[in-house]
Amino acid sequence: MSSKKAASGAEAETLQQIPNIGSEIEKDFHTLGIRQPKDLMNCDPYELYERLNIVTSMRHDPCVLDVFIAATRFMDGSPPVPWWVYTEERKRRMRKN
Repeated sequence: MSSKKAASGAEAETLQQIPNIGSEIEKDFHTLGIRQPKDLMNCDPYELYERLNIVTSMRHDPCVLDVFIAATRFMDGSPPVPWWVYTEERKRRMRKN
C-alpha cells in the first residue's frame, strides 16, 4: 500500500494518505474509532476534537483541531490544503463559543 498522499478523498485508501495526516494524528483517529478514510466523511471536526479531549482526559493542542478540519473537509470533497489554512476559522469559531 502506498504512503503517497491522495489528490482527492476518493483516492485515499489509508488515513496517512490524507494530506496533513501522519502517524500521531492517525493514532488520535484510531483512539476515536476511525480506522479508514471513509470513516471521516460527514464528521464534525469540532466534535471529534472534543471527543478526543474527553477520551484521553487531556486538552490537545488546538492545531490538532486544524488538522481534523483539513482531513474531514478533504474527505468531504475539498481540495488538499495545509492544515494551517483552517487556523483562523478555528480561532473565530472558538471565540464565539
